[in-house]
This record gives sequence, structure tokens and C-alpha cells, in this order.
Amino acid sequence: MNWQEVISEKSLQDLPFKIELSNTGKIEMSPATNWHAYWQYEIAGILREQLRSAGIGFTEVSINTTQGVKVADVAWASHEFMSLHGFATPLPKAPELCVEIISPSNSKTEIADKVRPYLEQGAKEVWLCDLSGKIEMLSDLGSLETSSIAPAFPKQLETI
Repeated sequence: MNWQEVISEKSLQDLPFKIELSNTGKIEMSPATNWHAYWQYEIAGILREQLRSAGIGFTEVSINTTQGVKVADVAWASHEFMSLHGFATPLPKAPELCVEIISPSNSKTEIADKVRPYLEQGAKEVWLCDLSGKIEMLSDLGSLETSSIAPAFPKQLETI
């Protein structure tokens, strides 16, 4: 199965799951908690406030990777990136920033498997947010103290 078939399949359109496609064409689904949805909304909102004039943000953006089509929970792309890739679905490259909300059930291997494909496809940074709102910022060089894309972004989000 390819990504166009997945997004066109009516039986998959209203599922309460995040859908991705493996490199073998297998559909992968993972259920999202309401905390997941909340942090996704909060991160996208902060990025919009801080980076609106420099690019655009996404939620649930599909990206073609060597591991199949992955869907970043939140992403940010510069105007330059958008002029090259537009709204291709899936995007052929990863936007400069990709964010994943991590569930407690994710193993270290699963988390690494979320980071690696985005960096390989050109992301400058990948952020991981746990359900407590703690942000881990990563680049191909490892862990970052501060984001080069959004330097004022907090590493611990306020909970409600």
C-alpha cells in the first residue's frame, strides 16, 4: 500500500489513531491519549507565536522516510523549505523541526526509531515531549541545551 491509498481509504479516515506506513507498505496505528493531543496543541501554539514570520507549522504532517511514511505530531518548516516542497503529501523531506509526543509505553528503541528517520530526511532538530511536558531537543550531534530554531522555547511546558 502507498500513502495516497492510505489517505484515500474511507475506512481509515475517522480512526482515533495516528496512522503511519512502514517501508514495506504495512499500516501502523498508535492510539493517542488526550494528554498527547493537549501537548500537540500547546507546542504548535508556542511555535506559531515564536516563529510565525519565519515559516509555517504543522500538526500530523506526513513525511516520506527510509522507514516508510512517518507522521510527526508537530513540525515547523521555513519559507525556504516550503518554496522547495510545498504541501506535497507526503513531504519528500523532513521539515527543519519535527516533534513527537512520547507515550509511557514507547520503548527506547521505538523512540530512537522516531528520531532517526526525521534526521536522515533532513530535519535539523527533533524534539521529544513526554506526557509531563518535558521536552528533549535533539540534533544529529545529540542532545541540545537550546534549540537553534526556536531558542526561547521552554524545555519544560507548564501543565494545566
